[in-house]
Amino acid sequence: MMSRHDFLSKFARRIERLSAYAQGKGYNSKTIRREVDSMFQLSTSPPQLAIDIGGNVGDYAAQLRLKSPRLEIHTFEPSAINVEKLEARFADDPNIKIVPLAVSSVSGTSTLFSNRPGSKLGSLTKRRLDHFNVQFNVQESVRTIRFEDYWMSELDERHVDLVKMDIEGHELVALSGFGKALRETSVLQFEFGGSNIDTRTYFQDFWYFFKSNNFALFRLTPFGVERIGRYRESDEFFSATNYVAINRRSPPRAAVGTVAPQGAG
Repeated sequence: MMSRHDFLSKFARRIERLSAYAQGKGYNSKTIRREVDSMFQLSTSPPQLAIDIGGNVGDYAAQLRLKSPRLEIHTFEPSAINVEKLEARFADDPNIKIVPLAVSSVSGTSTLFSNRPGSKLGSLTKRRLDHFNVQFNVQESVRTIRFEDYWMSELDERHVDLVKMDIEGHELVALSGFGKALRETSVLQFEFGGSNIDTRTYFQDFWYFFKSNNFALFRLTPFGVERIGRYRESDEFFSATNYVAINRRSPPRAAVGTVAPQGAG
């Protein structure tokens, strides 16, 4: 029989989880469609150019295409098996370009670690997931590129409307390679979660990075997007959570379902 103490502890943990979930912590937006909808809602004008960093097998790119039939999409994916799937999936779409590279802080080579070929968990860091009985024993040599280099050589330094980043803990490293391209980016979505434990990066790092670059931060919640007006240590929540950064140089239009802001900023 459960003791009173155990019952109250279990009840308190459940309330804690529900409260965090309502704030979007661990919500992970649940469907790609909601992620894409939020990106479009926060865009100041109909997007023309989107960058999908961490394309996996193309579900996000496919949702972008459903949302905007003429949108130009560049999808970065380093896993060879996933590149084959992407090329087959979008073979008839001339406006989706598959880029078989990992986005990082330097252009060169690195190792992609995963539990199986093509895994969504693939990361440039060998994660420790023994507690989930997951072993990261699969390795693949991959090429990396700074996004600024690609932006200058392949995109002619054009304005970037949307960027999505889901690269298992290496989002901050990739952002450090954006250089001048960051100023020309309007809306940027990134994931924060358990992989950031392995890469030793914190939400505080993202907060100050975007603040110093004049971006406002929002968190996706079950009720819409919530403005993160200031940093709190309680934001260090290591369960998959999606954030959107908005370039303040082009203020976003009001988003449908936006909840009250946490504070000024």
